[in-house]
Amino acid sequence: MLSVALRTLRVRWTAFAGSFVALALGVALLCVMGLALASASDAPEHAPERFAAAPVVVRGQDTFRVTTANGVETRPLARPRPVPARTVAALRALAQVTEDRAFPVRVAGGPGGVVGHPWSTAAFAPYGLSTGHAPGAAGEVVVTGGWASVGERLRTSYGTVRVVGTTEDRGFERAVFFTDARAARISPASTQLVVHADPADVRRVVGDDAQVLTGAARRLADAGADRDREAVTALNALFGTAGGVAGFVSVFVVASTFSFTVAQRRREFGLLRTAGATPGQVRRLVAAEALLVGVLASATGCALGAYAAPRLAAWVVGEGLAPDWFAIGDEVWPYHLAFWTGLLVALCGVVAASWRAGRTGPAEALREASVDTGTLTRGRLVCGAALLLTAAVTLVLALLTDPGDLLHRKTYVSRPMLLIAAVALLAPLPVRPLVRLLAWLPARLPGAAGMLVRENAAASVRRTASVAAPVLVTVALTGSLLGATATLDGARAAEARQRTVADLVVTADGGLGPDAVRRLRAVPGTAAVSATAPTAVYVVEEDVALVRSEARAADPAALAATARIPLTDGRISGLDDDSIVVNEEWERHTVGQRVTVRLGDGTRRSLRIAAVMPVGTGDNGAYVTPANARGAAVDRVEVTVAPGADEGAVAAGLREAVRSSGGRVLTRAAWLDATAPGTDGMSRAGFLLVLGIALLYAGISLAATLVMATSDRLRDLGTLRLAGATRGQVLRLVAAESLTVVAVGTVLGLVVAALNLCGMRGALALLSAPASPLALPWPELGAVAGACALVAVAAATLPAALALRRGAAEGMSVRAAG
Repeated sequence: MLSVALRTLRVRWTAFAGSFVALALGVALLCVMGLALASASDAPEHAPERFAAAPVVVRGQDTFRVTTANGVETRPLARPRPVPARTVAALRALAQVTEDRAFPVRVAGGPGGVVGHPWSTAAFAPYGLSTGHAPGAAGEVVVTGGWASVGERLRTSYGTVRVVGTTEDRGFERAVFFTDARAARISPASTQLVVHADPADVRRVVGDDAQVLTGAARRLADAGADRDREAVTALNALFGTAGGVAGFVSVFVVASTFSFTVAQRRREFGLLRTAGATPGQVRRLVAAEALLVGVLASATGCALGAYAAPRLAAWVVGEGLAPDWFAIGDEVWPYHLAFWTGLLVALCGVVAASWRAGRTGPAEALREASVDTGTLTRGRLVCGAALLLTAAVTLVLALLTDPGDLLHRKTYVSRPMLLIAAVALLAPLPVRPLVRLLAWLPARLPGAAGMLVRENAAASVRRTASVAAPVLVTVALTGSLLGATATLDGARAAEARQRTVADLVVTADGGLGPDAVRRLRAVPGTAAVSATAPTAVYVVEEDVALVRSEARAADPAALAATARIPLTDGRISGLDDDSIVVNEEWERHTVGQRVTVRLGDGTRRSLRIAAVMPVGTGDNGAYVTPANARGAAVDRVEVTVAPGADEGAVAAGLREAVRSSGGRVLTRAAWLDATAPGTDGMSRAGFLLVLGIALLYAGISLAATLVMATSDRLRDLGTLRLAGATRGQVLRLVAAESLTVVAVGTVLGLVVAALNLCGMRGALALLSAPASPLALPWPELGAVAGACALVAVAAATLPAALALRRGAAEGMSVRAAG
């Protein structure tokens, strides 16, 4: 049987080309994602950066511990605690102490991400002067790198300063060094300091009041000390999502292509059965062919994966999706996983089709070979209906039990797969009506071309469904993923518009101190001034999970006057130092109940619930008073203008009040535009990777399937030529049929995307989010459909054109000879 399979592959290689290409690409994708995941499993440990030359760093506590039923859980504080004053005094008595400060600095016309420090900490990196001298006055600074030169004046968020010195660029930050006194006025709070003493003596003085960092542990004092761990988490999520999508698309397309390959050969199977082959021999022949194709394609896919994986790693590093240290390692298990998965998919892909081919009697096989019937088998119908029912039931259960889960990225990335598989399995049902609907107008135009397109596509249901499958997957994924983010962003934007009623909004990157807030409140023409600060609260849910909730600290009276907070119960004015405003996602969310929380500084408090907000889009965090957010810096001040006052004059007064603090004053419209929700660069590039993989794979599989399908139709094309059709007419007919099939796949994909987005819209309604329309990404959908159409036309017309060059009679004989 193996020798027969080898001869079949050699003679009918075009019939297996689509299966080989689809499987090889699928294995390559699995191999690449497996290698990427293996390489992102751990991060190298970085050496200290800013404090590489510091003897000892003392840092305020930045974590707290809570005991739950699952054990002791450690969580980060909203901000590190300052080193206690008594501890600082004791350390000063022990040895020289240098306080460290870090604050954002905006430079007009300069680079982004600039951070300010006191000059006395420069020696701990160490930074050395390349030109100029150290800052000696409040208006003098030293900058790192070559983005500013000595003598240049910089307009910063803290006033105009003059560059008096430059240092080398050490690669981990863009820094501006002020005098120590000026830095202390800009950022009074210091959460870490350098001590020039023996570490043992420092630990004895500090005790449990703070952390003592020496050696490699000094990296924990660097900004973004956890960035590598966070990068590993982000990479695992990115490649896990891409790998899941790639795996689904590859399995789906490979199974569809193998099924189509076997279905094309029903005439051969009928002849084999007539010649005396048993059903078991036919099944073993098909399985042997699939085994041979699977081995060759899987090996090819592993080789392609080894070639592509380093290039993917270089791309994600270049796009900023991964840190500079990320590179493909020498793990072996991804190759085994991809190879054996590919082989398993190849064998599983022909099981149903080979079983059907073996069951058919000789005369029935020959009769069936001439008419495309039985395309929706009982097994396919049962599986498709089961998947469709599962998708519907799980959606209803999610809406009834936890609608917020439908708004999470992992859910709206994975949920479309179930519906795509269901619709693809049931595709033979809507294919014929869809083809007749889409070709209704062309069929009524003068000439027979439109009618032939309609009848050919409608009669060849199996071919139409197989070719439409890659288009369905790509369009459905594009519409579901990009549409979900756009729909969610639209709801968040509507929520922000409803919540914000202030006329002017004041913000500052480094926060606004008490003096700046007092100056803002003293500006003439203001009716209400609400200063809010970001913080966090933690609550133990069901005695097992310590859950973090973002929160804001605000004065309740001012907040009620400048914002329209959505509430399901209670009043904002009921908020005081002994209470909290929560949302319905909390386990306890009844007004009057008391809930035990950990504040942003780790303090344990029992607070009364004063009001309850709906969950909304997930941005309705908790509210506490400033007394329960000690140390939180005000980053936003919302201002309403008094009736009759000039808004422009009030805005000018506010700008003057925060000029020394680096604050910005925006109108309500400008503020909403500046903070409008949108997909960040990381997520956008991640979606580009996922959709790019799907589009590339679907495009190549579409081309391979069409080449295979067109090669099987050479007898039909020859008949058309003998009937008097010109070569151009035949090619136009083939192109029109291809476009019709792409349109069928596009419509089915749009249906899947719309159904998925309707589920998300239902979740938003149940969560009391503002109404917003479904946002299908029409430009992206048009681009994807257009790309599929171009691939389909090229893949169908090129082999047809080559075949027609041989002449009509030879074209008719090709099929039989094959």
